[in-house]
Amino acid sequence: MIGPAETYACLYVQEFPVQALLRLRPEFRDRPCVVMEGEPPLQQVCSLNDKARALGLKRGMTQVEVDTFTGAAVLRRARNEEGAAKAILLECAGRFSPRIEDCSQDCAFCCVIDIAGTERLLGTPQTLGRNLLTRIGEFSVAGSVAVCGNFHTAIALAKELPPQSVHVVAKGEEAEALSPLPLTALDLTEDQIETFALWGIRTLGMLAALPEKELIARMGQSGKRLSELARGRMPHLFQPVELPFTLAERMELDSPVEALDALMFVANLMLEQMILRAASRVLALASVTMKLTLEDGATHVRTVRPALPTNDRPLWIKLLHLDLEAHPPQATIVAVALDAEPGSTGKVQLGLFSPQLPEPSRLDVTLARIRAIVGDENAGRAVLEDTHRPEGFRMEPFSIPASKAMESTPAPLRPATRRLRPPEAAFVMLRDERPRTFIFRERRYAVERAYGPWTTSGDWWSSTLWGCEQWDLVARAQDGAMLCCCLVRDLLREQWQMVALYD
Repeated sequence: MIGPAETYACLYVQEFPVQALLRLRPEFRDRPCVVMEGEPPLQQVCSLNDKARALGLKRGMTQVEVDTFTGAAVLRRARNEEGAAKAILLECAGRFSPRIEDCSQDCAFCCVIDIAGTERLLGTPQTLGRNLLTRIGEFSVAGSVAVCGNFHTAIALAKELPPQSVHVVAKGEEAEALSPLPLTALDLTEDQIETFALWGIRTLGMLAALPEKELIARMGQSGKRLSELARGRMPHLFQPVELPFTLAERMELDSPVEALDALMFVANLMLEQMILRAASRVLALASVTMKLTLEDGATHVRTVRPALPTNDRPLWIKLLHLDLEAHPPQATIVAVALDAEPGSTGKVQLGLFSPQLPEPSRLDVTLARIRAIVGDENAGRAVLEDTHRPEGFRMEPFSIPASKAMESTPAPLRPATRRLRPPEAAFVMLRDERPRTFIFRERRYAVERAYGPWTTSGDWWSSTLWGCEQWDLVARAQDGAMLCCCLVRDLLREQWQMVALYD
């Protein structure tokens, strides 16, 4: 059985450093922008947008030369932001095929997608290319797509296409499509460029017309490789890459930030990108960790985890703002990093006559405000500890376990304890050192079941005396009334007190 013919779609993004920076800086998109790389005073322009190119700026210009142009915004190159943008583009390409090879260069993003056999599922190559450009456009990135049956031909064509364009080459027409392209479509060395310039070779069609044997005799095996590339016949062993799904955004601020409102404006743009990626996989953000790099070199890390996963961006901004107000950074901020943990977007199915529950977002905001007032250690739910102390409990953050989120059966009822403050005196009569009858609130009770005693004064590791015994009793009055209670015996004072009643 013969499989589908080889078909490759190349996604090429020109001026990738400047596009990666402008993705999270919408205020600069309508201005001429250049990206500088290197250490002062040897900085040079490594990438620029179309408005800067129309202004006369070029790659390789120094800072002094850029300063002569008015109105140009100068940005520093940020490898972290480029890495985050690259992961997003590879993820977008992965939605069309699981076989992707990364061919990116220093200042350009390039990946090739194996789309053989996907026409019935994803439409024609022209439709696939348009959908791919629309997908990356949602993340404010512009690119071009070339579709061809030859791997290297698709890359060469995509390099020379204008942004937001799709070009499809039919099988057998590779050489004709490559013929008008300049030699810059191939990755040539400086010596090869100089040699072809001396020969008067300016296009790939002129290179393909050279006799192959004479070209090999003068340039060696590299000449044979260039000849096959120019004719669109160079074979390639496809090497797909693994695409791990991570929700992460990085941004180096152009100037240090002190106000939380300005920081939340930046976080809003980063959350928008992360929520868009999570929603495309029918997921939600379960937690967000914000890592702030401070001017003194320290880091400030805070994690926000609501009761349920959500993609409500205003809610995340409110929770992050309240958390940072309660735990502010100790210096100005120079970089921001957001890492999110994805979670399920499943909803709990309530009964037809079940009472309506409050919105989870209102609960999260309320808890965040309470924590800001009383502190993190004083808000949440109480968890009992394995100790004899009356105050033996701790507070932990409130959360809904995933395994119990979909349970529809009600939880079993537990008896409620009413503490008596202050404890009330009781007269107890013993038999074999166990309570048999007692008088409480002028009524006489006969003990039917007694559990205890438990010592409640001090801890097992302490050398203090055990001063109190606690008994849990089930008693009945003469008129048949039942009483479940907790009696405490002070051994040092030989005194009985009623401390709690069970409902």
